[in-house]
Amino acid sequence: MFYKNCPIVLVALFVFASCLFSGLYVQAASQYYYQLKIYHYKSKAQEDRLDAYLQNAYLPAMHKAGIKNVGVFKVLKPDSVDKKIYVYTAYKTFDALENTDQKLLKDQDYLNAGKDYLDASYNDPTYTRIETIVLRAFPGAPEPNVPNLTAKKADRIYELRSYESATEKYNASKVKMFNVGDEISVFKKYNFNAMFYGEVIAGSHMPNLMYITTFNGLQDNKDKWKLFFDDEHFKALGKMPEYQKNVSRSESLFLYPTDYSDY
Repeated sequence: MFYKNCPIVLVALFVFASCLFSGLYVQAASQYYYQLKIYHYKSKAQEDRLDAYLQNAYLPAMHKAGIKNVGVFKVLKPDSVDKKIYVYTAYKTFDALENTDQKLLKDQDYLNAGKDYLDASYNDPTYTRIETIVLRAFPGAPEPNVPNLTAKKADRIYELRSYESATEKYNASKVKMFNVGDEISVFKKYNFNAMFYGEVIAGSHMPNLMYITTFNGLQDNKDKWKLFFDDEHFKALGKMPEYQKNVSRSESLFLYPTDYSDY
C-alpha cells in the first residue's frame, strides 16, 4: 500500500535507504586503495641510498603514521639500465592515500633520518624518477591480504601482473570476470596468496588492472599456474562470449622482498 500511494522519487529513496542500512553497500564503501610507488634508478650508489632511506626513514615514519605494513620489492631479473624498486602500500581510504606523504613532511624524526635522500643535490639525485600507480580494490576482494608463506623471506617470489585492455569497456569486462565471474575463487582454490586485486585509476598504462600473488619459490609459482590453467571453472570463463578479447596486453614481473620489507 505504501508503494502504491507514494511518489516514485520517495519510493526510490526508501529502497536506497533500506539497501544502505541492510549492508548491501558496505562492501563498496570499504574498498581499499593501493599505491605502487616505483623508483627508477641506474647505479648501485643510488640503490644503496634508496635502501637506506626506505629502511631507516620511510618505513618507520609510515608505521608511525598508522600504516602497519609497507612492502618493498626488487626485480628478480632487473633491466641493466632502468632498474626499479617497488614500494607497495594499502590505504583504507583515498584521503589517507592523499594525505600521508604530507604527514611525513611534518615528522621531524623522518626529516632527520631521511636527510641524505630528501636533501640530495639537484645534480646527484637518489633516483631517475618516481612513477606512481593508484588502484582501487575489487569489490570481490575489497581488502588487502598478508601472504601466508612458509619459505624463508629470501626465497619468496612475488608476481606482479598487469592486464591492459583496448578500451574502457573491455577493461570493465575483465574486471567483471574477476568479480562476477569469480575468477578470484580459482586463485583462492590453489592458494595463490594474493596480496591484492585492483583496478588502476591513475597510472601510465590505462585502462588496466593489476594484482600481486605470492609464492614460496619459482617452482611453487609454476606448479600453481598449471593447476590454475587446467581448472574447469577458469576454462569455462574463458569461453563465455562476454569475456572475449578483454585483454590486449599482459605483463608479468617477478619480484623479491628486501630484508626490511614488511611483507
